[in-house]
Amino acid sequence: MSNQITADAIVPTQLRGQRVDQIAAQLFPDYSRSQLQQWIKGGQLTVNQQSVKTKDKLIGGERLALLAEVTPQGDWQAEAMPLDIVYEDEHILVVNKPSGLVVHPAAGNYTGTLLNALLAHDKSLANLPRAGIVHRLDKDTTGLMVVAKTLPAVNDLVAQLQSRSVSREYEAVVIGTPTGGGSVDEPIGRHPTQRTKMAVVHTGKPALTHYRVVERFGQHTHVRVKLATGRTHQIRVHMAHIRYPLVGDTTYAGRFKIPPQCSDTLIEHLRAFPRQALHAQQLGLVHPARGEDMQWQAPIPADFDGLLQVLRQEPSPEEPF
Repeated sequence: MSNQITADAIVPTQLRGQRVDQIAAQLFPDYSRSQLQQWIKGGQLTVNQQSVKTKDKLIGGERLALLAEVTPQGDWQAEAMPLDIVYEDEHILVVNKPSGLVVHPAAGNYTGTLLNALLAHDKSLANLPRAGIVHRLDKDTTGLMVVAKTLPAVNDLVAQLQSRSVSREYEAVVIGTPTGGGSVDEPIGRHPTQRTKMAVVHTGKPALTHYRVVERFGQHTHVRVKLATGRTHQIRVHMAHIRYPLVGDTTYAGRFKIPPQCSDTLIEHLRAFPRQALHAQQLGLVHPARGEDMQWQAPIPADFDGLLQVLRQEPSPEEPF
């Protein structure tokens, strides 16, 4: 990726009377409005070769010229780590994230993250916000994530996520046996007293989760979940809210309880399962440069598949009359 961005355009008369930043956002849609405002303030986006203020209004016919350098967005360090890259081109890459890998450096996890590994894979990602990471998976959730490799791709993918057009399907194993599929449409925000947790709260942001039953076991169910929004811990919070928490979710499922009529083998397996049983199995989006629909799938990981195999040995629930 080149470190220099150049673009120019003539302001059409129908945009007369609008602010420079508003016009720039329409003429240079590859870049976010906040990024364009920074370039205007820094003199990298000019009007008729003159620096202007973001609030200045134009009359039409002016020439907007952009000459900007993209610079490192953080002081993160590159760390060579194995990456399971499912797809890559010059605009995006799709990675299958393993369990135990934190996505982004934060307090307590400054190194050894997916971001550090991405910088080692492609050093130019250092010039992008969050090294091109546009969405996240929890540390112990496995599966597919898309990463942008250019600023236009960052902005396009963020817009797709905000418009809810990105398709994300997950596999999960929950405690309990729902009678069928359904939807959970409940707002999610910070837990009122436990600030490290999320919860269904009336002051939260809108959140919508769809789920359907894939396979029923004695006291557990394999479900497929589709996200319409992307709130922090959304699936974990919503499934716990309707009293079908995820197997292995120590944060939202509460204290481990031995389900009735479980075999010793299953009890041992449930106690040893190291994480929430959640896998981002399918990802679909519109390619930010080519405009074509693309979709990827990641096979269920070994620990998740092993859990399903043990569950299949348990007696099936009685069929309703």
